[in-house]
Amino acid sequence: MTVLVNAIVMLGMLVIVPLGLRLVPGPEPGLLRRLWPLLALPGAVSPWLPRGPLATALASAYALAACALARHAPARLLRTRSLAPAEVAVLTALVSPSVAGVALVAERAGRELLGFDLEILALTVPHFHFAGFAAALVAGLVCRSADGPAGRFAAVSVPAGTLLVLAGYFTGDWLELAGAVVLTAGMWAVAVLTWRDVRTRRAERLIRKLFGVSAAVLVATMLLALSWALGEATGLPHPDLTWMAATHGLGNALGFALCSLLAWRRLTKTTA
Repeated sequence: MTVLVNAIVMLGMLVIVPLGLRLVPGPEPGLLRRLWPLLALPGAVSPWLPRGPLATALASAYALAACALARHAPARLLRTRSLAPAEVAVLTALVSPSVAGVALVAERAGRELLGFDLEILALTVPHFHFAGFAAALVAGLVCRSADGPAGRFAAVSVPAGTLLVLAGYFTGDWLELAGAVVLTAGMWAVAVLTWRDVRTRRAERLIRKLFGVSAAVLVATMLLALSWALGEATGLPHPDLTWMAATHGLGNALGFALCSLLAWRRLTKTTA
C-alpha cells in the first residue's frame, strides 16, 4: 500500500495541484501557480525516504508552500467579499493542501499528531489533495457552469463533507460516517451535473469523454467510500485500507481528478 499511496501523493502534488491552480477563477495565486511544481518537488520526494530529519525537512518545505497557498484564501475573500457556494468550494481547495502538508510533516517525523496514528496521517495527505483540493475545485467549477440548486448543493456539500470527515477523526466513526454521506451526496451531484449538463454542452469529443469518465468513476469510488465508513461505524464487513487505496484512492486520483481537471483545462483553452 505504501508504494501506491506515495505514487498517488506524487500525482497530487506535481500534477493535480498545479493543473488545478490554472483553473482557479480570478483572482488567482499567480506566482505560486507558476512556481508550484518546483515548490512541490521536495514534498513529492519526502514519502519515498526513510522517516527522519531529511524526509521531515523536505516535507516541511512543502508544508510552507502549501501554507503560503492557504494564505490566498482569506486574501481572496477580502477581495471578492463573496461566500457564494462556488466561492466556498474554491476557498476550500486553496486551504486543503496545507492540511495535507502538516500531516506529511508529522508522519515523516514519525510523530503522531492530535491523536492520529502514522497510517492515518499518511492517508490524510492524498485525501486532502484529492477530496480536499481537486473535488472542491471541480465542484466549484461545476457550480459555475451548471448554476442552479444542484450545483450550489454540490459546491457546499463537498467542502462540508470533507470537514465533517476530518471532524469525525476526532469525535468518532459516526460523525465520520455522516461526513461520508454528505461528501458522497455532493460528489454524486457533481457526477450527475458533469454527465448531464457539462459534458453534453461540449462539442469536442475528447472533452466529452474525459468528463464522462470522471462522472462514471465518481459513482463507484464514492460508493466504496460510503461502504468503508459504514463498516467502520457499525462493524459490518467492509474493504480494508489497502483495498481502499487500490480502488477508491486510485480511481479518484486517475479516473476523477486527473480526467476532470484535464477536461476543464482543455475546455478553457478551446473557449479562450
